[in-house]
Amino acid sequence: MASSSQKPQTEIPSPIVSSENLGWESIIVEEFQQPPGSGEFGSCQEHIITLCLATKPHRIWQAMGDRSYIGVYSKGDLSITPAELPSSYRAYGNDHYLQIRIPPQFLKQVATEAIDSDPHRLELVTEFRVRNLQIEQLAMMIRTELYQGSGGVGQLYIESLANALVVNLLRDYSGTKPRVAIYEGGLSDRQLLQVTDYINNHLAQSIKLKDLAASLGISQFYFSRLFKKSTGISLQSYVIQQRIELAKQLLKKEDISIADVALECGFNSQSHLGKYFRELMGLTPRAYRNSH
Repeated sequence: MASSSQKPQTEIPSPIVSSENLGWESIIVEEFQQPPGSGEFGSCQEHIITLCLATKPHRIWQAMGDRSYIGVYSKGDLSITPAELPSSYRAYGNDHYLQIRIPPQFLKQVATEAIDSDPHRLELVTEFRVRNLQIEQLAMMIRTELYQGSGGVGQLYIESLANALVVNLLRDYSGTKPRVAIYEGGLSDRQLLQVTDYINNHLAQSIKLKDLAASLGISQFYFSRLFKKSTGISLQSYVIQQRIELAKQLLKKEDISIADVALECGFNSQSHLGKYFRELMGLTPRAYRNSH
């Protein structure tokens, strides 16, 4: 166990995996593993959500602003550090955690769209050690995409998860108790046709949740829910299905390589196309081409 008089290790650890190069716009996600030690981290411009991943419980000392905590952390424990709040930390065992950083402007954007309250009055509160199954599950889904890297479902899925994460945070851990706005039913026929036409006309490009939602004047958080209610499948699943349908058409043409088919359908590589093609069709793109 480290002595309380020991000089803190001020070197910030390097993440073992990071979303920095994945093009995620809404959140920054990193995973860390580090031995016992401590550090002064100062204040961060983003709100920080930390999920403990350590398989073995360990003691931890934490300070945020003028508050501090010491106790045992175990897998599934969450801490919340609001933006611009100075923090310090010391672990008395091997630590392993996932850190999600949320820019304040994104939090306010989600609050404006999804919360039936004044977004300027909504602020996250400091939490040292809480349990929240919904937030933990969302964080772990985001972690899965982090490890998929550029071969994952992509920006559209991450935007949906990030919106859901922020809505849950605002609902459960803001100074006031906001009311989440409710939308009944699904998308109208006109809205559904408008959105599906947009998707099919932009399959080769990066399709963003904010663009789809903005085209209908609906919040990103509720757009995903309304779309699933209208179609029976998630937005990201629909987009992948449509990209595979386009790939099937292009694979029947002999003058285009499979690598180019992947790019034409919005996949970032031939292997990326192959992964989802096998999942949906049960065979590789090459085998499908040969059979047709």
